[in-house]
Amino acid sequence: MALPFSLILAICTGPGILGSLSRVRLVGGDHRCEGRVEVQQDDEWVTVCDDYWNMDSVAVLCRELGCGAARKTMSGTVYGPVTPKDQKVFNHLFRCSGIEESLSQCEKEDAIGCSHVEDAGAVCELPESVRLADGPGRCQGRVEVKFRREWSSVCQAGWSFAAAKVVCRQLGCGRATLTRKGCNKATRGQGAIWQRKASCSGQEVSLQDCLSEVWEHNCTHNEDVWVECEDPFGLKLVGGRSHCEGRLEVLHKGEWGSVCDDGWGQEADRVVCRQLGCGQPLSPPVKVRRRFGPGVGRIWLDDVNCSGKEPSLEQCPHRSWGYHNCNHREDVAVVCEEQQSGLLDA
Repeated sequence: MALPFSLILAICTGPGILGSLSRVRLVGGDHRCEGRVEVQQDDEWVTVCDDYWNMDSVAVLCRELGCGAARKTMSGTVYGPVTPKDQKVFNHLFRCSGIEESLSQCEKEDAIGCSHVEDAGAVCELPESVRLADGPGRCQGRVEVKFRREWSSVCQAGWSFAAAKVVCRQLGCGRATLTRKGCNKATRGQGAIWQRKASCSGQEVSLQDCLSEVWEHNCTHNEDVWVECEDPFGLKLVGGRSHCEGRLEVLHKGEWGSVCDDGWGQEADRVVCRQLGCGQPLSPPVKVRRRFGPGVGRIWLDDVNCSGKEPSLEQCPHRSWGYHNCNHREDVAVVCEEQQSGLLDA
């Protein structure tokens, strides 16, 4: 029977992941270890008030979810989708010392007068479970997965381009551009070969979310999988009074370039504002947008068509990088509402 790889890892690596028994989760982040905090109460998911929520609380939560180290506390309001008005707020506050194994072990007191404006969020490191080894950078190389505390290479016969897309996303790289069988002698694996087959749709956040099943094979390291991803995607707004307004620029192959406004709409504005941690898009008139001036150099994207639900602009359909029929008078500019950075406790 095929099982999610995350469940396989949980069984093999101890109680960290299973210890939560699905009673706590992070919602709306770029991966399962980041987002708005929600706990299960009376068979429904409720948010957690940020009173007393600090780095000790985040450390406990990260441990319970089987994530890596606690990175920072966040306002849960920065994560989409927007919390439904009828969703409840947990009726207790957590006061953790930081050494507990789960939030249920922390001291609690009644939560009074909390609203969704005070929803708690958290960022944990994503535990390393996949890597690209022996390549020219962290976004190119031989695929290796960590299983039972051992790094194993992956056989091409049990691999797909959809799985490569997931790996690139999990590593924080750009789009998958290549997956192939065979490495040269200098980049072939030396140790174990993964005894499982990952079945991915290509939409998963991490390889752990793909279905996985035991797979008997006679592969050798001559068939190790090699994957290449584009460099990490970045974006910024320039020429405005803050990072939440300005002409849009995106980073590709180490070079910043502008985006053409063909096909651009409010849905794309929404994706950009969310990705930058800003508030809702304000959709000002063209006259206001033009005050940020034209860009120079590359025009990287054209015909960008977002639904508004994408976590990153990179996931919106568009022409291939660098292909356009525009000039810099058509550069996209975005204006978002200002929003606090989200740090609740140093």
